[in-house]
Amino acid sequence: MATRRSLVGTTAPWAEITIDGVRLAYNDDGSGPAIVCLHAIGHGAGDFVSLRERLRSRYRVIALDWPGQGNSGDDRIPASAARYTELLSAFLDALGVEPAVLLGNSIGGAAAMRYAATHPARVRALVLANPGGLDRGGGGVLVGAMTGLMARFFAAGARGARWYPWAFAAYYRRILTGPAAAEQRARIIAAGAEVAPVLAQAWRSFGTPDADIRALAPRVTCPVLFTWATGDWTNQLSRCRAAIARFPRARVETFKGGHAAFLEAPDTFMPALERFLIGVMAGRELVAA
Repeated sequence: MATRRSLVGTTAPWAEITIDGVRLAYNDDGSGPAIVCLHAIGHGAGDFVSLRERLRSRYRVIALDWPGQGNSGDDRIPASAARYTELLSAFLDALGVEPAVLLGNSIGGAAAMRYAATHPARVRALVLANPGGLDRGGGGVLVGAMTGLMARFFAAGARGARWYPWAFAAYYRRILTGPAAAEQRARIIAAGAEVAPVLAQAWRSFGTPDADIRALAPRVTCPVLFTWATGDWTNQLSRCRAAIARFPRARVETFKGGHAAFLEAPDTFMPALERFLIGVMAGRELVAA
């Protein structure tokens, strides 16, 4: 039976694969060098529909639904970037995808960075859209307070708090601010109560020491394009600049929006992505910015 969260995720026809006991749904379109798209927590592979349509004539574009989101099954292990990295590794093994460009947003970006740091030969490049794990402001005190507050907010939603649907809608109007994201934002808001448990799990994980992946930056040796939506109030670029500077081959491009430039500003994001991909495929070195 269709659920509201299924409308946020993979689009028909999708494939399914079981990884470590978790049924994962994914779209696999086109042919050519592989681009694997990893969505933010509470979202789904539907975030990447327009991107897949634009790139599938030249690339193999894969987009999966994380556990408990979109059309994927639930996981017995709580959501975290570390858990998603484990699933990503086994997923890529099962599909025989290497080397790949990983395009990750938020927790998806954190999982992509973790994977690239530990499997450098298997990652061609990273495209990171407001990724998690690079901001530990206030020595972790500020981050801990913020993540704890958000975890309690989503836990209330999981318990069925009557005020939660209205509050979640207001919250998401600040997360995805760009008009191009309006339809997907509406789907995410409609599914808010269904995904509240996994959102609470993920936000609890964001406050743990393990969520800090700044030390991995020098080990990510592939080209990296950071695509930052500058209206992000939870994950601010200014607080991540120091960590970004530790990546050996990275540059930053900024866009209007709140958290996902590929959704909110596709007219400017897609040309920047395509320029980057052309350079990566041609083996051209990045110039830091």
